[in-house]
Parts: sequence; structure tokens; C-alpha cells
Amino acid sequence: MRRARGGRGSSLTAIKAAQTLPEAQRRARDLRTDLEGRGVHPDVLKFCRAELLADNYFHAVQEAVKSVAEKMRTRTGLSDDGATLVDRVLGGDPPLLAINPRSTTSERSEQSGFANLVRGTFGMFRNPTAHEARIHWAMSKEDAEDLLTIVSLIHRRLDKAHMPPRV
Repeated sequence: MRRARGGRGSSLTAIKAAQTLPEAQRRARDLRTDLEGRGVHPDVLKFCRAELLADNYFHAVQEAVKSVAEKMRTRTGLSDDGATLVDRVLGGDPPLLAINPRSTTSERSEQSGFANLVRGTFGMFRNPTAHEARIHWAMSKEDAEDLLTIVSLIHRRLDKAHMPPRV
């Protein structure tokens, strides 16, 4: 199903599965163009290129969210996963990776909120896709685009994060 946009309200229209490789490639190019128009981080596209080509939003989302954990492990040298990884990387005083100077209450709150966003993204999108059958967990193109945009935001913030000195 695809949600038609424009005008007043929106409606759902059926989308036929791609029958040929050229058709699947065209759809993947269209989705990639949509994502590039949103300014999606290149690491997101790198991690889910094959899934996007197959028009497989369910697995594209799973792979994109995995890319966040991979970046945190690469930046810190840790081997943890999930909430434990987020807590060790973005929590603590100081955290292993800080997204701002953490010198004001607002900055410390932003750091905490970012950790919650990453933890929530793992809990809502990576864990269900890893444990649920795809037929029981629908992922529309629009939802996939929105999630990939959130993952892109997370990547940009991690790219700019610094490692505060350990005391």
C-alpha cells in the first residue's frame, strides 16, 4: 500500500510488487532520491542499500538501525549492543561520546534525551524486526523514510560527538 499525498487528506492505494529487476531498481532509485532529498546520512544508505533495492522496508529499517550500533562501537572500541551499548557510550559522567559540551543543565538534558532517542530507536525498530516475523510487523514506505531520517539524525549527531577527557 502507498499513501497518496496532496490535496485534502490522503488515501491508500495498492502497489504491485516489482516483477522485474529493472522495475525494482527504478523503485530503489526513487526511494533513494526521496531519502537524498531529505538529506539522509550516507551511512544509512550504505547499510541498507541491498534491502532498498529489493523494496524490503522491514529489513532496510533493521539494517539502518544496526548501523547506529556499529558506529558507536567503532567510535568507542566497545563490543556491547542495544541499551547496554547506549548507556555505556552516551550515559555516565562524562559519557564516552558527548554531543555537546554538557556545561549547562540544558546541554546535559539534551545528552540524556539523545541517549533516550537512540535507546528508543533500538527498542522500537531494531528489536522487533529482529524477533518478529515480517508478516506480523508492517513497514510502509512512508514509515521507512521517516525512520531512516531519524537514524540519519542520530548518525549526524554521533559524527559530531566528541570524547570528553576522562578524569
